[in-house]
Amino acid sequence: MSTTLTTTAEAPPAAPARPAYRVTGRRVLASEWAKLWSLRSTWITLGLGLLFLVAFGLIAANHYKSGIGSPHRDRDFATATAVSLSLFGTNFAQLALGVLGVLVTAGEYSTGMIRSTLAAVPRRLPVLWSKAAVFGLVALVVATLGAFVAFGFGSAIVSGTPAAMGFTHAGVVRSLLGAGLYLGLVGVIGTALGALLRSVAGGISVLVASLMLVPGLISLLPSSWQDHISPYLPSSAGESMFALTHDSTTLSPTAGLLVFLGWTVLALAGAGYRLVRSDV
Repeated sequence: MSTTLTTTAEAPPAAPARPAYRVTGRRVLASEWAKLWSLRSTWITLGLGLLFLVAFGLIAANHYKSGIGSPHRDRDFATATAVSLSLFGTNFAQLALGVLGVLVTAGEYSTGMIRSTLAAVPRRLPVLWSKAAVFGLVALVVATLGAFVAFGFGSAIVSGTPAAMGFTHAGVVRSLLGAGLYLGLVGVIGTALGALLRSVAGGISVLVASLMLVPGLISLLPSSWQDHISPYLPSSAGESMFALTHDSTTLSPTAGLLVFLGWTVLALAGAGYRLVRSDV
């Protein structure tokens, strides 16, 4: 008797179909939004920026009011207005928001997370644009809120003094919005510097130098040189965006905005070039 063995090949089980995910601008923005708010430093630094803007504005307003009639009154407060007093904390808030901007990008290089980010978004540039847009928008909202809150309380403090002003005075709302826009763009520049230098310490150093140290060095130049250089520095152009009054040595609000936008675009262009041309 003979036995015939028949072997039937079994088909391998079909693999479950994986959903097709596309990298879109909206998804990259959503990813950067989630990463931004997942960091404790975001909440802390944004809180500090808001605190600096409001607290120093109120301190300046109180100092102005307490010095009225005093023979030792600071000459810097002689022509102060409720706007200039309320926005006194802008120089301090710009450090907090600029530093956080550097951390948004340079922090990923220090932890190595940037490799995962660019593996998910191989085209690279959308990552930079999304980081700058997300943080710039957050910084803009926080700074604008802080400017209006500081002015609301500051104008109440100096009510009845020569510096008194209200929201209905000419140029007040424009100055407050200009301060918020300036601080939002400072955050974008910080983001660009972090991506360009890929170092938290390096990015913060360049940010502080460009906003605070360079103007001091320019003041050592002959006055004829200062008049041609100083108005176009980032800090001077930004200050003209929210200054209530202007003279022949300062830029108009529109010109200051255009100059500061130019500095912002230059920083982003440098960051984009290095991001595309060099490995992470």
